[in-house]
Amino acid sequence: MGSAGPVEVEPMPGYWELLTRGSSALLSAWTDCSHCGLEFSKRTLLDNAYITWTEIALFFFCAFLWTIIRKRLTESLFKPLAQWCRLMPKDAAKMPESAWKLVFYTMSWSYSTYLLFFSSYSFFNNPPSVFSNWKSGMTVPTDIAIAYLIQGSFYGHSIYATVNMDTWRKDSAVMVVHHIITLALISFSYAFRYHNVGILVLFLHDINDVLLEFTKLNVYLKARGGGYHVLNDVLSNMGSVSFSVTWFWFRLYWFPLKVLYATCVSSIQSVPTIPFYFFFNALLFALLLMNIYWFLFIVIFVVKLLKVKEVNDVREYEDEDARKAAEELLKDAENNDDDAGHHNSALRKHVQNGVIKDKHL
Repeated sequence: MGSAGPVEVEPMPGYWELLTRGSSALLSAWTDCSHCGLEFSKRTLLDNAYITWTEIALFFFCAFLWTIIRKRLTESLFKPLAQWCRLMPKDAAKMPESAWKLVFYTMSWSYSTYLLFFSSYSFFNNPPSVFSNWKSGMTVPTDIAIAYLIQGSFYGHSIYATVNMDTWRKDSAVMVVHHIITLALISFSYAFRYHNVGILVLFLHDINDVLLEFTKLNVYLKARGGGYHVLNDVLSNMGSVSFSVTWFWFRLYWFPLKVLYATCVSSIQSVPTIPFYFFFNALLFALLLMNIYWFLFIVIFVVKLLKVKEVNDVREYEDEDARKAAEELLKDAENNDDDAGHHNSALRKHVQNGVIKDKHL
């Protein structure tokens, strides 16, 4: 017998094809769903959702563990590093958050990159294959299950962290909604065995978080010690450009044309009775709308950058919150480091004179 030929890969569609074929598939599925309703949804949920109490317990344990790890790293590494670098008060208050997120997202994106490009999975180059051989209750490969545990528990932690640990910004409420939707997508896609498409979604989104936190850290560092450091300035500008380009390319181009096309069109072609078709697509479209919403911030950011030549986070609130953050930092420094008297005096002077301006991310 001859060996099987290469698998034919369907060309990636354009926006128009997504709109026409996607809307046609959704309308056809809606027309055929005459038996849909609350009772049918309940029965479908019970028949197709597979998740164990052990997996749920692992989720809560890891979410708690992320919170503990972040607090320990903040106190033992990130805050001392900010003090050692002699960052401006407001920058020093926000630096631990960015450092923590950079560490996590670099790790998580690297792992999803490994799964998509250095293992046997071909989901990126052939998105319709995410639904090939799908079966209700099928076994989740261990490497993908690990990715789901890491990401799901981190977003569980992030809901708490956005409210209680992170700097509150103009879009923080939207960020909480984003984390809830993302956690719902991760949880339900795992339970319904849509894990293949889930890995693709995570890969397309995490790269922007890596570039965002890298850029913010370099903005903080370029004014350390009250001076100007050209390397960090260049890196922050490079990061800003890369972040803006990859946001459009990954989240507004590849995400709808690879993921949404697969979930709207390819899914129902491969599995005509695929469960919760409308529910998952509604969550993915909500994620797309939030990506568009945040892209408006990026456009404003780029316009402002071209006008004033200064990297500035348009999501930030003004000086009052910065003053409070700086005062907290100063209090921590006074309590934890008796040898930093000279630097603390400088911080106190900035805080008391009210010269902290919103010039940095």
